[in-house]
Amino acid sequence: MGTLAPLGQLTPPRGGGRAALTRRQKAAIVVRLLLAEGETLPLRDLPDELQADLTQILGSMRPIDRATLDEVVEEFADELEGLGLTFPKGIAGALTALDGQISPHTAARLRKEAGVKQAGDPWDRIRQLDVKDLLPLIEQESTEVGAIVLSKLDVGRAAEVLGALPGARARRITYAISQTTGVTPEALERIGLSLAAQVEARRGSVFDKGPAEMVGAILNYSTANTRDDMLTGLDETDSDFAEEVRRAIFTFANIPARIAPRDVPKVVRNLDQSALITAIAAGSGGTGPETKAAEYLLGNMSGRLAEQLREDARDLGKIKAKDAEAAMTEIVNAIREMEAAGDLLLLTDDDQEEA
Repeated sequence: MGTLAPLGQLTPPRGGGRAALTRRQKAAIVVRLLLAEGETLPLRDLPDELQADLTQILGSMRPIDRATLDEVVEEFADELEGLGLTFPKGIAGALTALDGQISPHTAARLRKEAGVKQAGDPWDRIRQLDVKDLLPLIEQESTEVGAIVLSKLDVGRAAEVLGALPGARARRITYAISQTTGVTPEALERIGLSLAAQVEARRGSVFDKGPAEMVGAILNYSTANTRDDMLTGLDETDSDFAEEVRRAIFTFANIPARIAPRDVPKVVRNLDQSALITAIAAGSGGTGPETKAAEYLLGNMSGRLAEQLREDARDLGKIKAKDAEAAMTEIVNAIREMEAAGDLLLLTDDDQEEA
């Protein structure tokens, strides 16, 4: 093992040998040996009281002879070999072991009930967030907290976040960074824990979608009259939220804006042909958005198939409004199922602007 540095300052009580040592003293000997060999031990993960006990024991020990060291190491090795399975100690350890296996909502509730803080450095989790997730954290906090968050990010990510903030807010935060040098480690940890808790709370929400997405999903299944009436009411109450809902809504009329021309043949192959023919028949001869959507589908498939669908649609004659809406809803549902399965990527507003 090579030459060892002095192992603290302990001699076993008179009588010598490992039997005269307590279990904590033996543990301290093993720790001292590993540190002397250059090993890095995760001692900071121990409870504070155990870290304090270990420090006090190491400080009270005197040199031990080689025979005692060998006996302690042998006993330690024997215990390791005889160990079959260990279990985490307490709720904190159990939550760490089950991380990713139980729902975030359940984990957050158990952590709160037991008064257990999230393990690890909270700033590590914050640094892993995307810019879109960092922005709400910074926007809802004070200028000083926003400055601390930016100072804890790598410079590239901080520049992205700064560029996405409104100009006046970005300037205030930039100046406030110069005031962060006086923040104590304790305050920094408290801020990090608070922000990380907010992130966990959002991820552990009992709702899978945001408010706008939920309302949009509901209105997708509503009749056109109901949808228009709700959006008009939302415009009067909260125009910004109404706009978010509109972006979350996907109806038959939105097909030209949300489906790329190259994806139309793939979509058509997955649609119920009777529903598609009914929707095309309902849109024939009109000028509204539903007619434009039907023509968009026909214009981006093979000419032979498009002509066949047009003939079938003409044979249906006039379509009742109720049947037309049911067919269009069925088509939208099929497209949504393709998106959920990863078979189709719907266009966003940004995609349309780039196009």
